[in-house]
Amino acid sequence: MKIQLTALLVCVVASFNAQLTELHLKNALVVGQLDKPEDRYTVEINLTELLTDAGIKAVPSLNMMKLGSDATLLAGDSIQRLVAAKGIDTYVIVSVRGFDRRFKPSERKDDLNTALGAGSLFPIFRDEVVSVSFEFLFYRNGQFVTSDIVKCGNVSERDTVIKRFRKKVAKRIIKKWK
Repeated sequence: MKIQLTALLVCVVASFNAQLTELHLKNALVVGQLDKPEDRYTVEINLTELLTDAGIKAVPSLNMMKLGSDATLLAGDSIQRLVAAKGIDTYVIVSVRGFDRRFKPSERKDDLNTALGAGSLFPIFRDEVVSVSFEFLFYRNGQFVTSDIVKCGNVSERDTVIKRFRKKVAKRIIKKWK
């Protein structure tokens, strides 16, 4: 019984650790799921720059559709063919997970269409918060690959959130996504 339990525990730990190490991100369409258009634009452009600086081909979703369009359009066949023609097979969906707490990556493994249809209730910054957690969902060829959380602490205004986002995510790209 102990051997079976130990083997099961080893398998669970190995699969948990393997989730992020098997990403090997080479290209990405960056999709920001934020209510405010300026927040969405800021997150998409900053993440696209960080990925490009790390040698990963990246395109913001704002280049694929009009500002204010429903994100579920990105799961449509015509846009997916257009994205694939640009050599992109991975979608990165970014959203704010919450404030001032430790969050674990979501255990939901929705398909791309469902994930794009989900909304976000949180802005990038809220008064009287000291940390913001961003969630990243990765989809390759329409199927869920993995998720990750990046917590940006010691924030006092919107510009500080963006500064911390750039610093933390740049390190995460090199260590775990690439």
